Amino acid sequence: MQRKFIVTLTKEERNELESIISKGKHKSQKYQNALILLNCDEGEFQKKKHTNEVISSVLNISMRKIDRIKKRFVEDGLNVALNGKENERIYQKKIDGDLEAHIIALSCSEPPKGHSQWSLRLLADKVVELEYIDNISYESIRRVLKKRT
Repeated sequence: MQRKFIVTLTKEERNELESIISKGKHKSQKYQNALILLNCDEGEFQKKKHTNEVISSVLNISMRKIDRIKKRFVEDGLNVALNGKENERIYQKKIDGDLEAHIIALSCSEPPKGHSQWSLRLLADKVVELEYIDNISYESIRRVLKKRT
């Protein structure tokens, strides 16, 4: 079996990882990732080498997790291996100030015949019917109205 990703830590990286596991408050995933990296280290500063099987059984994690952490360390560096990747997805806002104003004005107006008050679903349907926006969920309507009590 060929090993794909070999972790070799520098002295500074080892010191940083050891400080994470020895003191301070850290997220459990960061703590666990630090333990994985320290035990997978094959550099000159490692005193005792451990196999993935031993690490897996001691930390009670899957072999796949160990491989993912090693891959992240080799490809992206220590920070990404410890904390994970930042979310790069950018969400486009559907509701701007103009649409908010229309929704609020509509909610303050008289409800349609047969209804005593506006429901979120009625408001969402009416906003689409009046062509203020192509489609919108009643949850988005709720968030707009919650901001403006």
